[in-house]
Amino acid sequence: MSCHQTENVIKKIIREIGQECASKGQTVSETLVAFMVKAVVLDPRNDFNVDRVLTKQDVQNLIQLCVTRLLDTTNPSLDTIKMQVYFDINYAKRGELLSEQHRVLKGRLAPVAREITDSRPRVKEEMENVYRTIVSYVLLSSGLGSPTDIDVVREVTAALQSVFPQTELATFISLSKKDKEQQLKTLTMLVTGIRLYNKECGKGGNSIDDLPAILNEAIPSAMRALDEALNTCHTLAPCYTALLESMHEDHRRYMQLSSFKLKEALFNVRQYEAFLCILLSDVITSAREVEVTNTQFAATMEQLKNTVQNKVSVGTTEVFPLFVALSNLWTSFQDEILLLRFLTHMTNNLQQFLETQSQLFPEEVLTSLLEGVTVKSDEERIRETMATRVNVSDFKNQEWLFPETTANFDELLIQYHSFCAHAIGEKGLILPGNPAIGILKHKDRCYVFSSKESAYIFAQNPDKFIQLNTEKAKEHAELIQLLELHHHFEYLAPYSQARNECLMKPITKCDSSTQTDTHILPPTIVTSYEWNEWELRRKAIKLANLRRKLTHAMQTNLSHMRRENSTQVYLPKDVGTQTKRDNSSNVPRPQIFLEGLRGGSSPTAHMVKVDLTRAVDET
Repeated sequence: MSCHQTENVIKKIIREIGQECASKGQTVSETLVAFMVKAVVLDPRNDFNVDRVLTKQDVQNLIQLCVTRLLDTTNPSLDTIKMQVYFDINYAKRGELLSEQHRVLKGRLAPVAREITDSRPRVKEEMENVYRTIVSYVLLSSGLGSPTDIDVVREVTAALQSVFPQTELATFISLSKKDKEQQLKTLTMLVTGIRLYNKECGKGGNSIDDLPAILNEAIPSAMRALDEALNTCHTLAPCYTALLESMHEDHRRYMQLSSFKLKEALFNVRQYEAFLCILLSDVITSAREVEVTNTQFAATMEQLKNTVQNKVSVGTTEVFPLFVALSNLWTSFQDEILLLRFLTHMTNNLQQFLETQSQLFPEEVLTSLLEGVTVKSDEERIRETMATRVNVSDFKNQEWLFPETTANFDELLIQYHSFCAHAIGEKGLILPGNPAIGILKHKDRCYVFSSKESAYIFAQNPDKFIQLNTEKAKEHAELIQLLELHHHFEYLAPYSQARNECLMKPITKCDSSTQTDTHILPPTIVTSYEWNEWELRRKAIKLANLRRKLTHAMQTNLSHMRRENSTQVYLPKDVGTQTKRDNSSNVPRPQIFLEGLRGGSSPTAHMVKVDLTRAVDET
């Protein structure tokens, strides 16, 4: 069967299970049904062979088993699986939640921003409309007040005009779309900073909630709610554990309590406790961030007051960065409000998944069952075993880690969510492990134990007990996520709960020294080796050019730059050329005489011209 056909068959099974449950008045999500299908197939008690194709009868049996388990509202196991599915779908880490919230906000503001960046106003009325749209964008983006409140709109408009007068709108329109979007963000931060400063000075900002004060009240309230829920877990889990231990020690007690779903109730409480610890850690992180942000906000506000004081005008280079800093810090307050609201909502919704076990074991029933049974809390169990420790010399082929020999001891990723690796598969119990006894490192994975005896038994054959734990998880599918066995069941690994698969390598500390001989073997480096093909090409071209020369020569490395070199040239020859010669010529000197210029006795003058110049050939 191809992957596509298999996927279609699985979708059909899930759809039929959902329809069957809906017909009986129980609405279930596809995610819950899919998880239940895998849980039923994994359970060896149901005899499903995952290596062969399911027949029609197998499919019908699978559907019937899933529907039965999904409709069994008296089993805490179903509540635990529902809790895991709910947490996997809804929980998000701090960074993921904030980035998603910012993405949603940006998407909501996208039409308004697009209207501003794509507008091309030409007349005065259109310019005013664009400016009003910018005011709306700034107000919506900052989240400080309602856009339907006239006073808030006037306050935002006044703050915007102080940094972006309407006369500069023409310059804004001429910018590129990217520059417009960037300037809108800058204007939002500046206006937000101005309004916060005015609120601090008592000159406005009445619609702005006092987020620091709200957070200072909400964070302790959220912590109290989580602490109360954890106290409930710390009360119930030891009771269920004590009852289960008494069942293993006394057969009569086992017959009395076997009808109760104590294991399922214990798994339910432990999973609830694990999720509460995650939420509590997030609340503590939020409290630290709020404390730091409060300090920075107060310091920035004080610096801004000192800068502005009572001056009529202040340089933009001095105050604008402070306004932007105030805006960013206030955005951090808004993010913490969002995170706290989300964590509180998650905490309240997780309580519904304890209803079945609380109905099975009300306080009076639990009290009667605990008569004559010693109940030990997790802290008491760990305190009793603090003085015991594994003797490393008893194990030749096992590696044990201890606080004084491992630098990152507290950062090691412990398997099975730090529960005892021996008690899970052997007794079906979830007991807190004590790292002080010793952490066993087996195949790059670390395991802890509830007692020294459990550690010795597990260390004799770790693979056997690891397989037992895996088989126990197949019988109780809720253990896969509770004990973080996702590396055994990769296809069941939840996205939101998947932990870093890169295991923390233990850094052991010890004094050691080594000594090696220098150059044990003779060098084998080939100095003439060339890895660069372009260098080889250059040498080949050089050799090819030499082959076309009239003379050939070769030399060795030893004679390189040691022999005398000589060259031969053609000597110049005597050659003469004549480009000019001396020559001269002589012409006769002209001799011309005129007679009769002075006149005579006659009134009329008669002039006679006499040319006595010699001929050329006579000279």
